[in-house]
Amino acid sequence: YVWNLRPVSAAVATRGRMAGWMWIRCFLGPHLQRVHRSQGESRTEGRAGRRGWTYQPKSLEKHTDSILGWVSIYSALRKYSAPLNFATFCHISGFKHKDIKLYFFYFLWHSLLLSPFPSLSGWGRWRNSEYQQFISILEETRKNHTPSNKKKLACYDFDFSHWPADFSWEEVSNPFLIAHSFGRRMLYPGSVFLLQRAMRPMLQQGQARLIEECEGQRNKLVACDGNEIDTMFVDRRRDEGQHGQTLVICCEGNAGFYEVGCMNTPLEGGYSVLGWNHPGFAGSTGVPFPQNEANAMDVVIQFAVHKLGFQLSEIVVYAWSIGGFTASWAVMSYPEIQALVLDASFDDLLPLALKVMPDSWRPLVTHTVRQYMNLNSADQLCKYQGPVLLIRRTKDEIITTTGPEDIMSNRGNNLLLKLLQFRYPQVMTDDGVRAIRAWLAASNHVEEAAVYSSYEVDDDWCVSVLQSYKTERDVFFPWSVGKTARKYMRNFDSTHCTPLPYSEFTAPWRL
Repeated sequence: YVWNLRPVSAAVATRGRMAGWMWIRCFLGPHLQRVHRSQGESRTEGRAGRRGWTYQPKSLEKHTDSILGWVSIYSALRKYSAPLNFATFCHISGFKHKDIKLYFFYFLWHSLLLSPFPSLSGWGRWRNSEYQQFISILEETRKNHTPSNKKKLACYDFDFSHWPADFSWEEVSNPFLIAHSFGRRMLYPGSVFLLQRAMRPMLQQGQARLIEECEGQRNKLVACDGNEIDTMFVDRRRDEGQHGQTLVICCEGNAGFYEVGCMNTPLEGGYSVLGWNHPGFAGSTGVPFPQNEANAMDVVIQFAVHKLGFQLSEIVVYAWSIGGFTASWAVMSYPEIQALVLDASFDDLLPLALKVMPDSWRPLVTHTVRQYMNLNSADQLCKYQGPVLLIRRTKDEIITTTGPEDIMSNRGNNLLLKLLQFRYPQVMTDDGVRAIRAWLAASNHVEEAAVYSSYEVDDDWCVSVLQSYKTERDVFFPWSVGKTARKYMRNFDSTHCTPLPYSEFTAPWRL
């Protein structure tokens, strides 16, 4: 009888080990947020028919995750205030050794009290068949990252840090432009944990729409600095329409995310679109140093070319606000890119930084920006030879140095002037600059027409002269002719943060 029981005991032991490993995987696994329907499951219903559902944890997992969520918020607040709290404590206690030991003992005891909760959460996941199915697919994809496994994994929305890498900068041998390190971390509001926590429901809703209604494909890219970049690609090449073969790469603002950002504008026009989040934003890791920003932009472009199959000549870069820095870096580094559209962007960070700081801090602000935060968008833009469109918000309250009512303080004006002065130096003399400034002072179409009329501008004649010059010489900028401000900039009667409607998203002018 003992002999006959041995196979049964071995089977029970095997099942026990498998159950143990499954519990460990559930314990160490990511937080699951949503389940999307498979793209092939309801294709006949159309894009709007691929609705998913929010993951429903069991009671134990739900309550422990809620507690851990509040703890993470408390920990973030404690981290930001720790230096001040410790200094205050030391001041009150007189920096006594006994009191300092008590201070650290309090935090150690606090951590020990919270230690059982992750285990309880893992136990709750282990008892949930839907989570077990998810964690099995995740493990299988990590071992064998095939397209079929990736398609199964794409049906789940979970902590992006656990997502297997889809593309790495190391996969291609093409050299790219490596700038020197800018030094100190520049904190973007969108990289703050508390803001991301507050926006999480909105970001999850936006991501679900991109995946379930637009058939978006989420991918993790690894930049040359090791940062993992969270991206979303919507492929419209199979759709009927003239824009699907063009890829629009979107660069968000300093508090923008692809889930709810400027991706929606080109999507509305039927373009293929690739959005990405700054380092430290949502699923992306790292912090948004200017150099890290450039590295992220570089791996996004490499991914678009080597994995998605687009030519550089089929790519348009579209940026909003501070995203103009990475966008101008992209076209400077990859001059074959088809075109650039900059919406509500500025030429230089320094004037905007000085605007919000006390005058007595001017030397410190100037040194800090020039040494560590030198977002030289205008300098980078002038190194690009292709078509450019600048969109100026006539009521912009963010990139004006005085106020939204003073349109001449909009730093988009300086971006245009520097571009024209580089491309057409013979025209941008004192008289030329005066004429451009008169046009920039116009805040509506009636005032623009009046300026054109006063200077007797003939668009057709100007274009014919430029075309003839290009045909005869075929040279790079700068040129010795041209008077084309209206071709490079258009006004949008709105504030800084209003989403750009597709009607304002037009292809840049080209000869």
